[in-house]
Amino acid sequence: MSDLMKNIDARTKLAGTNKLELLLFSLGTDSRTGRKETFGINVFKVREVMRTPPITAAPEMPDAVMGMVSLRGVLVPVVDLSHYAHVDSDQPREIMIVTEYNGHTQGFLVEAVDTILRLDWAQMKVPPEMLTARMGGLVTAITELPDGRLVMLLDVERVLSETSHFDDDIIFKEIKPIDRSDATVLFADDSSVARKQVQMTLERMGVNFVAAINGRQAWEELQKLARYAESQGRPVREVVSLVLTDIEMPETDGYMLTKQIKSDPRFAGIPVLMHSSLSGMSNQQLGKSVGVDEYVSKFEPQQLAASITRLLTQTPVRAAA
Repeated sequence: MSDLMKNIDARTKLAGTNKLELLLFSLGTDSRTGRKETFGINVFKVREVMRTPPITAAPEMPDAVMGMVSLRGVLVPVVDLSHYAHVDSDQPREIMIVTEYNGHTQGFLVEAVDTILRLDWAQMKVPPEMLTARMGGLVTAITELPDGRLVMLLDVERVLSETSHFDDDIIFKEIKPIDRSDATVLFADDSSVARKQVQMTLERMGVNFVAAINGRQAWEELQKLARYAESQGRPVREVVSLVLTDIEMPETDGYMLTKQIKSDPRFAGIPVLMHSSLSGMSNQQLGKSVGVDEYVSKFEPQQLAASITRLLTQTPVRAAA
């Protein structure tokens, strides 16, 4: 197992090149399709891969959480991904992928791990609606391997949200409206859970928004807004006040989107706020290197609201007509 994850720290150099590495794994044979599906998780979110240690059951655990394990003195919740993804398999889950993102550590039980695949985000495509419906929105991107296998990228942020009892009423309670009814935020995220949280934050703040499901779509929306601003004889910053972007997204990631924005003079004066579950210092530094103005972790809506308020305050207010 240790050889598979060797030199993981060196892989951070991939960020900013629109490339990623996926750890491939299987959950068993899906009774709905009769196939053994292949799934993937971004290596940046994987701390280690190990044989499943003894799991201690605990009362009142969320569905699919099998219990807790002790890893070097720290209690870590363990999620049975087969059960969570409704893959009806009776195969033993002897392998545990230890993940770390959004400041949380959790173990994912899987049937087997395969290999680490390096590819370009442009190869990751938005899943078709039929697959999205079958997997209950759990898959955020797909790609096809040379051997014909389909790899499905899991929305691990959704797994964390739905197995950790995040209370929306509590985490959004303190967010107040701000005096920027003229502002519009363009945000991009491939996770439906993350998009919902961003939308709820902006609605509570009373800020207009445009949503995109990945960096490519966000860039296309920016082009449309730039053309509209030009037709009105106005700078684009009077039409788009702020861009909020995730890092991991199919087709075009957040680093590449930021590079495109910061290198285009039409978007001068528009701040970029990176909103990601990859909250490590190295990812924040990489964000700064491509021009990100601020960086905030996901599932922290009050911090997100504070960053948005700060950046919108710095953004010039639209001149009166």
